[in-house]
Amino acid sequence: MNQYSLQKKLFLAFIFAIAMAFMESAIVVYLRELYYPLGFQFPLKEIPVFIGLVEIGREMATITMLTTFAMLIAHNKRETFAYFSFSFAIWDIGYYVWLKVIIDWPSSLLDWDILFLIPSPWIGPVLAPLLVSLGLTGAAILILFREKANQPVQMGLWMWLFEIICGLTIIVSFLIVPLQAGIPRRYSWELFLGGFIPGILVFAYTALRSSAGKRRTVRLRE
Repeated sequence: MNQYSLQKKLFLAFIFAIAMAFMESAIVVYLRELYYPLGFQFPLKEIPVFIGLVEIGREMATITMLTTFAMLIAHNKRETFAYFSFSFAIWDIGYYVWLKVIIDWPSSLLDWDILFLIPSPWIGPVLAPLLVSLGLTGAAILILFREKANQPVQMGLWMWLFEIICGLTIIVSFLIVPLQAGIPRRYSWELFLGGFIPGILVFAYTALRSSAGKRRTVRLRE
């Protein structure tokens, strides 16, 4: 697959992620028909422990598949991260697109959803993970095209640590949603944006700085 052009690799990654998104949404449609025949809503229904464990296993398998695909298509660690981020983001966006097509859900981007189950349920409005996915898509495409131009985005240890902290801040915003009688009451957009915006700004700064540094190096060599 490494003989393909960057554009073709991105196209294949897009198709792969959209297909995975359909499988994911199809499973959710089945589960909602079984447990929420009148439509998904909070509070959550109790499900057997066995089914819960299978769901966690399915989520782990999904991440494993996306990671393996990224490793197969990439040349180096930066590209692996970028292809994983791109595939994950398109899969996430595609999941909600397919649900909208199949069962006309969500009715609003502010509808509450269960986003993930590991290590405990992540709860948030649909808009929040979509914003993260859009950010990941942009960052991944930038990284890949910079790799192609031999101007890689160079992120040092402290930059990576900062980005990880920003990501964890976003995750915490999904884990601390207050529930009243099992119904989420308020999402902390302040906490979400406190991780999302700095993460984007620092990545953009790092990308611009490494690009400028590469141009200076080329001029010196000339």
